[in-house]
Amino acid sequence: MNNSMKMEFLSLSQNEKFARTAVASFVAQLNPTLDEIEDIKASVSEAVTNAIVHGYADSVGIVYITCDLKDSEAIITVRDTGCGIEDISLARTPLYTGVQNSERSGLGFTVMETFTDEIDVTSAPGEGTTITLIKRISAQAPKSE
Repeated sequence: MNNSMKMEFLSLSQNEKFARTAVASFVAQLNPTLDEIEDIKASVSEAVTNAIVHGYADSVGIVYITCDLKDSEAIITVRDTGCGIEDISLARTPLYTGVQNSERSGLGFTVMETFTDEIDVTSAPGEGTTITLIKRISAQAPKSE
């Protein structure tokens, strides 16, 4: 199966649920297990939350998502044009958060790494961040009607 979709929305926290549900619904074409769907939803949720909280901080911008289905893989890209990440290695360190005096746990990248098969992060200060998540979907027999 090969298919793709694109969407964009304002970086408002209430749009996070929409994003993860939309991506999970689109990936459902590959007939994933419930666990695989939950993994995708958790990963997309973290990537979108990072864009909203860190990428745009105290401003509102656009979050862009693409999802490509290729054979049994879902390739999900979450992109913002916000402030960017100065040190990607540091940002990917468990428990690190760039938001001081907040309730953030610093586990966003750890969650994404745990629930996907591959993750790629590209970013530059002042130019935004792109997170690419790859999830391989196990082969299942299609549901009969």
